[in-house]
Amino acid sequence: MKQAGFFDVEERLARLNGLSDQLEAFSQIMNFEVFRPDLKKALVYSDGSKGGRPPFDPVLMFKILVIQTLNNLSDERKRYLINDRLSFIPSLV
Repeated sequence: MKQAGFFDVEERLARLNGLSDQLEAFSQIMNFEVFRPDLKKALVYSDGSKGGRPPFDPVLMFKILVIQTLNNLSDERKRYLINDRLSFIPSLV
């Protein structure tokens, strides 16, 4: 059996999943994709001709706002948690 490393991402994610991750719970209860057409309609995107960073996924940002509201997090705290915690990293969600 392989010994888990200190920074073993798979092991940490498995432990987080066992602790009832809010994003997973939301995904099982609600299909957030139903909001995508309304979110895209409400958001204004540039045509990309001037370059720049591509926009974040609107459904992911909506999920983050829901979690922020339910946990009464400030914008600064939300930013910190996204950068600090594996369970809040958008690319893994």
